[in-house]
Amino acid sequence: MVTFELYPAVDILGGQAVRLVQGDFEQKTVYGAPEAAAEAFIARGARWLHVVDLDGARSGRPVNVGPIAAIVRRAAARGVRVQVGGGLRTLEDIRRVLALGVARVIVGTAAIETPDVLATAVREAGEAVAVGVDLRENRVAVRGWAETKDAAAEDVLRRIAAAGVRTVIVTDIRRDGTLAGVDADRMASLARASGLQVIASGGVRSLDDIRRLSARLRDGVVGAVIGKALYAGTLDLAAALQAAAEADPAVGEEAGEEEDGR
Repeated sequence: MVTFELYPAVDILGGQAVRLVQGDFEQKTVYGAPEAAAEAFIARGARWLHVVDLDGARSGRPVNVGPIAAIVRRAAARGVRVQVGGGLRTLEDIRRVLALGVARVIVGTAAIETPDVLATAVREAGEAVAVGVDLRENRVAVRGWAETKDAAAEDVLRRIAAAGVRTVIVTDIRRDGTLAGVDADRMASLARASGLQVIASGGVRSLDDIRRLSARLRDGVVGAVIGKALYAGTLDLAAALQAAAEADPAVGEEAGEEEDGR
């Protein structure tokens, strides 16, 4: 059965938990130790954590492995799963992060620029490999959002699905870190066009956003990453988790059965 999940975000830059605005490293707010942020989310009922190594995304190699490993250990002790992205561009680094005990790795740039790496990772780790697709005006951004490819989102997602990937995290860059609200219809459209399970990221600010996204569970929108809304206090995690839990599980089960029958 497919259920709608929430992914509180812990973005790590220079060993600190931070939030950026539209991926701009010059527009950052520091929130202290990433382990403390993760612990707070776990204490408030999180079932998943979304951890991004921003230094890794810029450099192309994992940098904040120590804090990530600490978060994974603490989460595992509480039965909480962790997905990790940022700088995972080689099989060696993908394997290294999986070995930390994460439930899912998020491959971004490599999925676009070196599809053989993605294909091998999927063969080795199956559904533990997801892809991060970061969109700027319907074009895919890579290398820490520093470059934009001349490739439409729908085409990229179809290629990713053909590689055997099941889950993608789709980030709307222009909404990320802005509390501007979500484009649930767009996320649902991408899920339908690709047949992928989409975790929406960027702009979540309120319970209404959670409800709008979870209402698209039938289309394949299976979760939401929440960042600034939690840090800024515009959204309470416990209330958000309750709203997500109210998504009709029968709809999610039907969506899963339809995909399995493709």
